[in-house]
Amino acid sequence: MKIETLAAHCGHEVDSATGAVIPPLVLSTTFARKEDGSLIGEHLYSRMGNPNRQALESTLAQLEGGGACVSFSSGQAASMSLFHSLSPGDHILMPLEMYYNTRGLLETHYSRWNLQASYVDMTDLRLVDQALRDNTRLVFIESPSNPRLRITPIAEVSRLAHKIGAVCIVDNTWATPIFQRPLALGADMVIHSLTKYIGGHCDVLAGCVIGKDPDHPYMQRIRSFQATAGAVPSPFECWLLQRSIPTLPCRVRAQCASARRVADYLSQHRRVEATHYPGLASHPGHDIAASQMSDFGAMLSFETKGGREAAAKTCSRLQLITRATSLGGFESLIEHRILVEGPNSPTPPGLLRCSIGLENADDIIADLSHALDF
Repeated sequence: MKIETLAAHCGHEVDSATGAVIPPLVLSTTFARKEDGSLIGEHLYSRMGNPNRQALESTLAQLEGGGACVSFSSGQAASMSLFHSLSPGDHILMPLEMYYNTRGLLETHYSRWNLQASYVDMTDLRLVDQALRDNTRLVFIESPSNPRLRITPIAEVSRLAHKIGAVCIVDNTWATPIFQRPLALGADMVIHSLTKYIGGHCDVLAGCVIGKDPDHPYMQRIRSFQATAGAVPSPFECWLLQRSIPTLPCRVRAQCASARRVADYLSQHRRVEATHYPGLASHPGHDIAASQMSDFGAMLSFETKGGREAAAKTCSRLQLITRATSLGGFESLIEHRILVEGPNSPTPPGLLRCSIGLENADDIIADLSHALDF
């Protein structure tokens, strides 16, 4: 089935007990046993499994073309489970530009038990090859990257990782499985913040890890960590995510079409120093993105002439686009990243990150035009 059909039908089987077309919400934390002590159904306790979570994980695995999915209460909890699957002394190769909280998780918490991490520009394969070590167990890709949308060649980096026996995982949050299928490109695992495009409404916090091989030792450890550590999404969150997935292809394609128009507009504006969007022919990763993505996504960032002060003034003048952290919802959001990341941030001080929503592109452009006209 095509991905639109998968999104519409996976996890939406007719309920055999009631005939309900929409799957029922199962809030029970525990499940009864028969007189002989055996379980009536397949579930024991909701931390270990729940019908809504099972349906969600099955759907997500199919959307990414994976063999198994393990869901968590946030994208960061999913990352934590991934790092927990490694051993002290193992080395992780990370991208130089990435979501700053993932780097913070490694440096603040996992460095204490000697999980080693180094950072490299993964757009340069020569640097990736040089940075690999004998104890490298995991190569982590974020493409497009946060916040300047740098593009990593997934197939080539996966081959380099496999050459030394390492596992390659791709954060596919920004691209979604609609625009990019990392497992088909050679990656072993995919990670998502489900809070973003898959949730799509800025009302659910969740994350997941999807693996090509459900029997891979790391996937087995991640599943065990989910069941024992308990950082799981609630049945209601799983139900909300399952509700959102059928509209995912339509939503992100509409958002992507608007993002292309906004990027074109910003790239020609006299007050904009640089526009970061892989759909622009001028973007240094445009050709690679075109080869591994079916479209270029709905995220972009731009740098204002005048640096931090000009960026702050632009934000303050916006009337339609909401100033808020996060992305992937139906409403357009903008964020002055350096204010979030702090004084040690490598992000340019004049950079504004935009998540393009479902508003009419003309209205988004008019709002940006007003904001930049000072």
